[in-house]
Amino acid sequence: MDLSRTKARKIAMIILYQDLLCQKNNINTNIDELISSNVDEENEYIESIVKGVIENYNILEESANKYLNNWTLDRLGLTDQAIILIALYELKFTSTPSLVVINEAIELSKQYSDIAVSKMINGLLDKFYHLEIEGK
Repeated sequence: MDLSRTKARKIAMIILYQDLLCQKNNINTNIDELISSNVDEENEYIESIVKGVIENYNILEESANKYLNNWTLDRLGLTDQAIILIALYELKFTSTPSLVVINEAIELSKQYSDIAVSKMINGLLDKFYHLEIEGK
């Protein structure tokens, strides 16, 4: 079964949430096992997003913190962190159209975050896009 990118992003968010939760509680995880426990069959897109976020976590965290006014990424809920990290990763390291990435992140945040956090995510991604991506 071929997943839509929207469903794949949701699964990637769940996997990253699980990984962040384990890290927060000092539980060792095997990312390949987390991926396989959430995906019925191999999915390159999910694997590349999840592993890309993990490999580039420090860069992505720095980018998020730069555009979160009076906040830091680690103060947000784990679901919100996962949404932001996926979006920043895709904006910075993939060829996925920026508008698609931002819209998908906002839709995920509308489903899984409260309205204030959803607006914060929208603002962060808007600033990041205009200053880091468009401004290149």
